[in-house]
Amino acid sequence: MFILNTSNNSEQVPYSVDKMFSEYIHYIATADIDNIENCMKRNLADRRSYNNQSYERILYYYNTFNYWGKIDPEKNVYELIENRAKALKEHHEDLSWLYSRLCDYRSKRTLFGIIENWLTFSMVSLSRIMEKTFHQYFDLDVIKCGPDEVFVDIGAYTGDTVSDYMNSYGCYKKIYCYEIVPHIFQQLKQNLVQYPHIEYCQRGAGDQGGIMYVTDIEPDQSMHKLSDFGTTKVPVVKIDDDISEPVTFIKMDIEGSEQKAILGCRNHIQTSHPKLAISVYHNNEDIWKCARMIDEIDPSYQFYLRYNGGNYYPSECILLGV
Repeated sequence: MFILNTSNNSEQVPYSVDKMFSEYIHYIATADIDNIENCMKRNLADRRSYNNQSYERILYYYNTFNYWGKIDPEKNVYELIENRAKALKEHHEDLSWLYSRLCDYRSKRTLFGIIENWLTFSMVSLSRIMEKTFHQYFDLDVIKCGPDEVFVDIGAYTGDTVSDYMNSYGCYKKIYCYEIVPHIFQQLKQNLVQYPHIEYCQRGAGDQGGIMYVTDIEPDQSMHKLSDFGTTKVPVVKIDDDISEPVTFIKMDIEGSEQKAILGCRNHIQTSHPKLAISVYHNNEDIWKCARMIDEIDPSYQFYLRYNGGNYYPSECILLGV
């Protein structure tokens, strides 16, 4: 099993996370992929020996939400582990690049904790990086907003993000809410009826205009994705084409379509330099790839990572760009 020795009270010195991160990356870079997979399998088996109930819940969540691959050791199904080992092995340099670009140690600790969880399935790795101070997407130490804000909420759901925005900042010039599911779109409008200057957009965001279809994943009605096939049509737009005025803040949480949506915001990112809050947990590459894409569009961005998920599996990880 790959376990680091942290008995020297690693929390006392701020750069200890650098050492731990480097050791993990060195292991990933030098071990062959079979070794990494076997390490992960042994660590998952150890979770079972420590606490079978939490082990079963870990399997339940991974297989229910299935962003990263199925996992069923009883049937010798290790798709999750194979996918993650491959992602780590092929992109350890990208993860090192991201680590070097993160602007505070909360962010570096967050990235380390997620990679540690990928390798070890440790619930402690996630519990110690949970955000407990600010609303999701709205870290007041990083994201500053004022009365001239033009906020674009891509994946607005029922208006919970706008409500959190108002609780965090309380002022704006205009808000655009994008939501693709018809009945949720109606709830969104009802829930935010008290707020003026909101434009409701029943459209998806992508890298080109067109028509796609809505899919959903049970049991969570918030997990609706765009697909090339289905029964419910939805128009998809480039944000660059859909919003003509300068924007100051873009948030995205759209079930794995974030990369395409970033490309569709390219002109706004280049010209308006909006603040960005991007979900980067819906697959095994967004955590580094979204930052790479933004950096290629505008290398002046500074990056932060925040974690608002639970401790059974790594969800709700947000890349902040300013």
